[in-house]
Amino acid sequence: MDLDFSKNNGLIPAIIQDYKTNKVLMLGFMNKEAYARTMETELVTFYSRSRNCLWTKGETSGNYLKLKEVFEDCDNDTLLIKAEPSGPVCHTGSDTCFKEDNKSGVEFLDYLAMIIKDRKDNPSDDSYTSSLFKKGINKIAQKVGEESVELVIESKDNNEELFLNEAADLLFHYLILLEEKGYKLSDVIAILTARHK
Repeated sequence: MDLDFSKNNGLIPAIIQDYKTNKVLMLGFMNKEAYARTMETELVTFYSRSRNCLWTKGETSGNYLKLKEVFEDCDNDTLLIKAEPSGPVCHTGSDTCFKEDNKSGVEFLDYLAMIIKDRKDNPSDDSYTSSLFKKGINKIAQKVGEESVELVIESKDNNEELFLNEAADLLFHYLILLEEKGYKLSDVIAILTARHK
């Protein structure tokens, strides 16, 4: 990168974004030395304008920012750094310096898949999910088909609540189908990731 440090007294803004959730975590400033140390250590390091020194995020709290990717803007005077946070980023204890939770909601799907697996491995007479596993692959596949059709029907109307509920029903039954076939959502995500490249 040919970064231009000349415009702001030798500093460039560095926007820090979570590489998984894409949430903006914070904004800091880097001089040439901070940038070089970041690239060398793979831990995001800034230049503190108030203390006039370098500081690696997390050096006192332990909540480091592990470098994943770096992008420069079109003018070569701003960085977008994608990082993996090892804890809350803000000094207040918040996930981000903008008081946002650093969650995409997708992690709940892993939790739900774990519960579905448990319902298969430890069946209960009171569990709808266990009853589907008991009925076998044909019934599970049928339910996925039914929920797909119901989602298509609701997509033609403008009832947000019904549409989102049908989408949730389809996703839930899809996760059951994956478990019955012996696959995980991560297996599907791996295929999508490979296709994206």
